[in-house]
Amino acid sequence: MLLAMQSYGQDFETATEAVRNMGVGWNLGNTLDAHNNGVQQGVDSETYWGQPVTKLELIQMMKKAGFKAIRVPVTWYNHMDSDGNVDAVWMARVKEVVDYVIDEGLYCLLNVHHDTGAGSVHWLHASMNTYNSVKARYEHLWQQIAETFKDYDHHLLFESYNEMLDDYNSWCFASFNTSGKYNATVAADAYNAINSYAQSFVTTVRNTGGNNAKRNLVVNTYAAVNGGGSWSTYLQDPIKKMTYPQDDAGAGHIAFQVHAYPTLDNGKAEIDDMVNQLSSYLLTKGPVILGEWGSSNVDAAEPDYYKYPTRYLEFAKYMVEKTKAKGIASFYWMGLSDGAARSFPVFSQADLAETIIKAYYGSSEGFEFPTATSQSSYTCFEGEKVLVWGNGNVIINNTLFSTFDKTVKLVLTYTATKSGADIQLYYGGWTAKVPFVIGTTTYQGDYGPTGSTGTTTTTITFSESVYTQLTQKGLIIHGDGITLKKVVLESGSTGITPLTFKPDDGRVYNLHGQQVAHPQKGIYISNGRKFVKR
Repeated sequence: MLLAMQSYGQDFETATEAVRNMGVGWNLGNTLDAHNNGVQQGVDSETYWGQPVTKLELIQMMKKAGFKAIRVPVTWYNHMDSDGNVDAVWMARVKEVVDYVIDEGLYCLLNVHHDTGAGSVHWLHASMNTYNSVKARYEHLWQQIAETFKDYDHHLLFESYNEMLDDYNSWCFASFNTSGKYNATVAADAYNAINSYAQSFVTTVRNTGGNNAKRNLVVNTYAAVNGGGSWSTYLQDPIKKMTYPQDDAGAGHIAFQVHAYPTLDNGKAEIDDMVNQLSSYLLTKGPVILGEWGSSNVDAAEPDYYKYPTRYLEFAKYMVEKTKAKGIASFYWMGLSDGAARSFPVFSQADLAETIIKAYYGSSEGFEFPTATSQSSYTCFEGEKVLVWGNGNVIINNTLFSTFDKTVKLVLTYTATKSGADIQLYYGGWTAKVPFVIGTTTYQGDYGPTGSTGTTTTTITFSESVYTQLTQKGLIIHGDGITLKKVVLESGSTGITPLTFKPDDGRVYNLHGQQVAHPQKGIYISNGRKFVKR
């Protein structure tokens, strides 16, 4: 069997072919990569940064829009025990999402994400001292991932680590955060460490055999730096110092990855410079993937897409055209469909998605870019597993209700798992129950369905006064002895009012969901997007 799998692996396309075939991709960001700064978590971490549970329909929407690849960022440390063993339930959920992508015939990049980065909880740092201390744990992590996916075909690529920084949390280039803004000893040590992590990754994956013997692998430069810029003579060092790992698969099965967030004001010049630097120093070593891109404030409360829409679309078109011309696959960072839009699913930035596709293919004809205005209902989730959010409760945001007319219906599909089962509805908290109507009977926040077998669909309606309260407070659905299969908001008349996804209203939350008036340094959430306050 091993020989058969290895033989099949020999038919894998090269990394250059894979990068070309990926075309344009999208990042499923702030989802499986979400974490709580050192706290152990369950699968509910998927929704911790404001995104809904990922559904197959979201991936299908991306495919119909013309995207050929999905990058799946995953943070692992918060699902590992003290011995570095990954929680089986978490691994199963990661596999489920990867399967969504692979089963649609798309390419999937699976990585180790916020285990790297700035801050004390990020355990992978680019220094030899750190590398030597975590080498066994890092290799054990990749051994578990590789074993789980060893039989997957060439559409699945592994990505070694995300944006790994030195012990000083230096961006731009190694040692930039030291007192002198450059330290040759620190920098050399950091680049040596990056290459050591890359080699450990490649060796570990190859040793698991199966299709991993020839699987195309992706290694990132220091901090995923792309080498663009001229304000320092050290800006190109991360791509100059990056080496091609020794590979038992032979030449041609490794790609490099960088990220790019140019300023919108000087975007085209910065893109040109990046492409030139990559051509000189990295494309000579192997194919390149632009694993994340957007403008410099892509995660801001009001990003450039909303502030300068025409210029932003021109910038996006230029980025895709220039990278495609060099054979570089590009993955847009996280936007396009964000927050509640992913649950429909629809595009929250449909014109941007279409711009990217048209820039790559030359036309957007035949592709689909659904928006909220075209939908007749909203599905909170669907499938055998209950959405894990607030100890199994389903939360519907108040702004979602306000997008529907006053005859909105709530359609619940569920199974009663015990006698005395009960469905309870609350106004955005646990102090006030929501009155509702089923048929001609009014219930004061509680409904006890009869029977304990089979699946039932119940339609709930609200009075106009209750609807007004829901638009102010939102709704919590709690089931006692109830397994919810599907939750749908449905228009009760001719159609829903247009659904719009606006820039953030300025509210900022910490990773515990608490509103913060004056955020200090750290990671915060605004409008479902993560951003870093430095």
